[in-house]
Amino acid sequence: KIPELTALGPGDNEAENVPLLLERLTPVLERCAASHEIIFVDDGSRDGTMEAVRDAHARDRRVDAISFSRNFGKEVAIAAGLDHARGRGVVIMDADLQHPPEAIAVMVE
Repeated sequence: KIPELTALGPGDNEAENVPLLLERLTPVLERCAASHEIIFVDDGSRDGTMEAVRDAHARDRRVDAISFSRNFGKEVAIAAGLDHARGRGVVIMDADLQHPPEAIAVMVE
């Protein structure tokens, strides 16, 4: 089934932020979209970012990831995420919580 909305989060060394982002992002997506997926693009992290995403995926199959072997930059990460996204619409937000996930509901309206 094609998700209604994809949340795309490029990031680098965001292991600590992955659970925090999902804690805030998931309820917002559940309220404003009939179905969703969350894609992290790990831009060559050297911390536990991918482990955090794998743990999240084990709990919620709507969470997925792309992992780069090295840092290619935000633009390349976004392009790869857009290629991977299946949603009818895509919201791009940095994995570092720079943008409040709660703003997505306003954008979807």
